[in-house]
Amino acid sequence: MSQIPAGRWAVAVSGGADSVALLRLLRDRSDVELIAVHLDHQTRGDESAADSQFVAELCARLNVPCETARRDRLEPTASNLPKNRSARFRALRIALFRAVVKSENLDGVLVAHHADDQAETILLRVLRGSGYRGLGGMSPRAAIGGVRVVRPLLAVRRDALRKFLSSIGQDWREDSSNRSPKYLRNRVRAALRGRDELTDKLLDLGRSCAALRCWVGEAAPRLDDSFRVAALARLPQILAEESAKRWLRARSVRADQITPRSVADLIEMASDAASPPGSQFAGGIIVRRRGGVISAAG
Repeated sequence: MSQIPAGRWAVAVSGGADSVALLRLLRDRSDVELIAVHLDHQTRGDESAADSQFVAELCARLNVPCETARRDRLEPTASNLPKNRSARFRALRIALFRAVVKSENLDGVLVAHHADDQAETILLRVLRGSGYRGLGGMSPRAAIGGVRVVRPLLAVRRDALRKFLSSIGQDWREDSSNRSPKYLRNRVRAALRGRDELTDKLLDLGRSCAALRCWVGEAAPRLDDSFRVAALARLPQILAEESAKRWLRARSVRADQITPRSVADLIEMASDAASPPGSQFAGGIIVRRRGGVISAAG
C-alpha cells in the first residue's frame, strides 16, 4: 500500500470483499485520511439496500466518514448518461466520486480492482480484438472524468484479500449478480476460476503491453503545429500512429473521434504524395499538405 501517497482520499466501498479489504488495510495508515463512498445501484432490491446498510455500519465502527447515494436520486443530476447499463453505472459512479472529491477537497479516489480483475479485463479485451494499448489493462493511476483514480491492489490476488479478511474476522457482502451468466465478464471470470496458470499468463501479457504502451508514449516525437511530411512518414508505424494521435488531440479533436481510420489518413497524407492534399477530420479540422508541409485549420 506504499504506492498510495499520504493525503486525503475517497475510497470506493461496495461492501464486497475487495473493497472491504482495501478499507481495512487503509484504515491502519496514520498518514491517510479517508472518506468512504458508496453508490446503491438499486438493481437487487433488498439486497442492494442491505449492502448500503452494511457499508454504513462498517464505516461507523471504523470511525470512517461515509458518503452514500442512491441511483434514482443521482441520475436526475447527471447529464449525457450512456444508454448501456454498465456504462451508465460507471458514469454515475464517476459523477459521485467527482462530487465528493470536489466538495471535500480530496486528492482523488482509491478503488479495489485487483489482479484477478486485471486478468479478466485483459481477456475481455483479447476477445474484443484490442491492440497493445487495451491489452495493457487497467493502469495503477488514471484520470477518469476529471477524477484522479488510484488502484493500489492490482498486484494482489482475490484469494489473498479474502484470506486477509478472514484472518481479522471481518465479514463482507457477496453480490449475487456476479454469478449470473448473463454478463460476459461473469462468464470470463468463471472460465478463469481455478486456472491460475492462465491468469498468470494474462497478467504477464498485460505487463508487457503496459511496458510497450509506456515506451511508445516516451519515444513518439511531438509534431509541431506545422510539420514536414518526413517527420511523420519516416517513423516506425507504431510511433507514427502515436505521434499522429497526439497531433490530432492538440488540434482539439476529441479522443473518441480519433479513430484508426483518421490516424491512417493523416499518416497517408504524410507518406504518399499521390494522396489528396487536403482532408476534413472530425471536429471540423481541415488538414492540408502544401510544399511538403502539413498544417491544419478549423
